[in-house]
Amino acid sequence: MNLPAAQLAQQLRKELRPLYVFHGSEPLLVQEAVDAVRAAARAAGFAERTSHTVSGAHFDWGEVLGAAQSLSLFADRRLVEIAIPGGKPGKDGAAALQQLAEAVEGSDSLLVIVTLPRLDRTARASGWFTALESHGVAVQIDAVERQQLPQWIAQRLRAQGQQVAAGAEGEHALRFFADRVEGNLLAAHQEIQKLALLYPEGELGAAQIESAVLNVARYDAFKLGEAVLAGQVERVERMLDGLEAEGESAVLVHYVLAEDIRALARVRQSMDGGKPLPMALREQRVWGLRERLFERVVPRLDGRALARLVHAAHVVDGIVKGIRVTEWPDDPWQALQRLAFMVCRQMRAAA
Repeated sequence: MNLPAAQLAQQLRKELRPLYVFHGSEPLLVQEAVDAVRAAARAAGFAERTSHTVSGAHFDWGEVLGAAQSLSLFADRRLVEIAIPGGKPGKDGAAALQQLAEAVEGSDSLLVIVTLPRLDRTARASGWFTALESHGVAVQIDAVERQQLPQWIAQRLRAQGQQVAAGAEGEHALRFFADRVEGNLLAAHQEIQKLALLYPEGELGAAQIESAVLNVARYDAFKLGEAVLAGQVERVERMLDGLEAEGESAVLVHYVLAEDIRALARVRQSMDGGKPLPMALREQRVWGLRERLFERVVPRLDGRALARLVHAAHVVDGIVKGIRVTEWPDDPWQALQRLAFMVCRQMRAAA
């Protein structure tokens, strides 16, 4: 069964199932979900735990199956954890996971937790994953989107007895906090815990947060693409500065921007050719947050404006590879910023 992440705590209070599968791109939230199941397992008498991390093609799946099939002399209930960081168990692993999923159903002496990264549609449709899903509880744990981050921070502060001031001051403090921890949720969690150590329960002023919270943001080129598609100019500027400071490749950043521009143009072209928007998006493999952003702007985007963006992306491709172009900055990052701002303006106009 599929279970929304927000309902996990309620489900664990109701009953403890023998198989849990967590898949998602945010390590902190996945770890917290695993910790919740561990705590419930300990309370239910699962006194023994074994942990297995799948690494490489030569991983011994027999060891995992053996751990699941035999109990020690000192415990009659065992928790078996299987981490698959690469998201691909391989042929032997796929067979082992299917066997394990079938064997564990209805068991009261064995509990299995499988953790996976974010999976694409092909992986989610695979035989091994559908077996885990049908015999256990599958929880997709999504990353906290940038626009949700201030509220996430406020919720975590409330959980430890603290809150920001009401009104504009509090909103400013939360925005400041979110800017400083963007893309680094584990560090955000640590900064929130630090505030509990520094200040007593109650209201936190903006000055207290600004003096305590470090700049621990980590910028992701693919998140930059989402910000550009959302037309978030200030955030885009901050992320470009951060990516450059962190030593990210200008070629990779250009690739992300150019791919989104080309995808916008292809989807618009397909629509002009009579295809429905959902079909055009599927053909271009656009889904998730990008799908929602495309749906918002593509119907109102002008084909000529998109053609100009495609041309600009081609120009910047040369600049990041060392080619000088008249009327464009020689510096790759300045050229990337100009390209990103051009896309932002089109997205804002079409929104």
